[in-house]
Amino acid sequence: MDQVALLLALLLGAVVTVPLGERLDLPAPVLMTLAGAGVAFLPFAPPVEIPPEFILPLILPPLLYAAAQRTSWRQFAANVRPILLLAVALVFVTTVAVAAVAQSLLPGLPIAAAVALGALLAPPDPVAATAVAGRLGLPRRLVSILEGEGLFNDVTAIVLYHVAIAAVVSGTFSWPAAVGQLVLSAVVAVVVGLALGWVTNKLMGLLGDATLQVGLSLMVPFVAYVLAEELHGSGVLAVLTTALYLAEHAADADDVMGRLAGNTFWRIIDTLVTGVAFGLIGLELHNVFGTEDGRVPQLLLWGAAITGVVVAVRLLWLLPATWLAKKLHSRRDLDEDIPVSWRETVVMWWSGMRGVASVALALAIPLTTESGAPFPGRHEIVFVAFVVILATLLLQGLTLPWLVRRLGVRADGEAERQLEHDLAVRAAKAARHRLREIEAVEDIPDEVGERLLRGAYEVGARISPDIVDEDRRDWYAKRTERVRTMRRIQREMMSAARHEVLSARSEPGANPEVVDRVLRQLDVHSLR
Repeated sequence: MDQVALLLALLLGAVVTVPLGERLDLPAPVLMTLAGAGVAFLPFAPPVEIPPEFILPLILPPLLYAAAQRTSWRQFAANVRPILLLAVALVFVTTVAVAAVAQSLLPGLPIAAAVALGALLAPPDPVAATAVAGRLGLPRRLVSILEGEGLFNDVTAIVLYHVAIAAVVSGTFSWPAAVGQLVLSAVVAVVVGLALGWVTNKLMGLLGDATLQVGLSLMVPFVAYVLAEELHGSGVLAVLTTALYLAEHAADADDVMGRLAGNTFWRIIDTLVTGVAFGLIGLELHNVFGTEDGRVPQLLLWGAAITGVVVAVRLLWLLPATWLAKKLHSRRDLDEDIPVSWRETVVMWWSGMRGVASVALALAIPLTTESGAPFPGRHEIVFVAFVVILATLLLQGLTLPWLVRRLGVRADGEAERQLEHDLAVRAAKAARHRLREIEAVEDIPDEVGERLLRGAYEVGARISPDIVDEDRRDWYAKRTERVRTMRRIQREMMSAARHEVLSARSEPGANPEVVDRVLRQLDVHSLR
């Protein structure tokens, strides 16, 4: 099995483990890690051969970009204090704690290398946690915190990691220079992200075609990352800034095809890249255990000790930080997403599995320093990192669904229904208001106006039937059933039309381009 076949196997596994995880009630990333570990120990499985300098630019940009599209700048601004308390500060605390323990356990490990280990293990991975949240229905505020933590602790940890790696590679370290580098890196990244976001938004409007827009969106995160890194900025922060800018300034509300195509495309990319990354965690066991064959028991003990530090520090930090966040929240009555009970705090604590970012950073550690000497402690760092990743991912990932059910943490369904109701009312009012504006300048027959007005009510009633009174609700329910019947028959009619046109592709003398053009028109009509 060569490298190309191995990559294809990982991509196939990334797709297959999603429905399998739903059936087994397990997060797909956990299954992908187990699958990679199983393949790693097959006698014909080749070792993974990816140059360390390619790991971060290939894996992190699409994952960060896809994750950032699920949030917004306003959501971040509203939750900046919980994110700083529960995410960014925790990264610094975890890095210091892990570095201190690692330097005491691993003899001769330089402090900068220990900080690099702490930084790569500091950010929890939200992919498995949010996957569980989607199935088990965690409160939206908890999901928001996990998503915000996943984005911003990755950025913080990766910047710390780069500073530590640079100190090991160059052999010199200065606190003032490091702080200056952090500030400069952040400023450059934000400027690059905002500039690229503005340019991309303008290009999206000029391109128009959904296919071209999706193609441009695929290039954007990689361009943001590489451009920021070339200018000595933080590539991950640049990607995050660009994604948040584009999410906030998504221009055309009527670009239905572009939005549907883009969302579908990035869900596919997110699934494939996440699956490959978690599969690499398992596959790397082939290399990790091979290089440390004689010291495995000792390294396992070190890994277990650091796993305990990572888990304990998260709990010891979250308890007072959550209490402080609730105190500040009650005093100023800010619209923030914070855990409102000890049960939610426990779920957030146990959701701190390490994953994609940690494995990418571990694999990206350089092989040598500037002097040509081997990177000090690289084998030990990678081994310990993978022990922590696997221990947290498997132990916490496999037991998180049980813990959520046991504690009874559930989403506030009434609040979500109320928000859906309010949005339905706003949508119906907007449609009616636009109808009145058109009637003021155009001569519309009464029967057409009445029909359009009913359609404006139906806009909201289809979203939330509660916006109309009981008499109308019964009428709308019956009418909805009739519409569903009509649409089902229409779908079958359009399906027959598509089958007939598609069969023409194989007929003698048929022009495939004309057939595809007609088929696309039928598809668009079916979508509408």
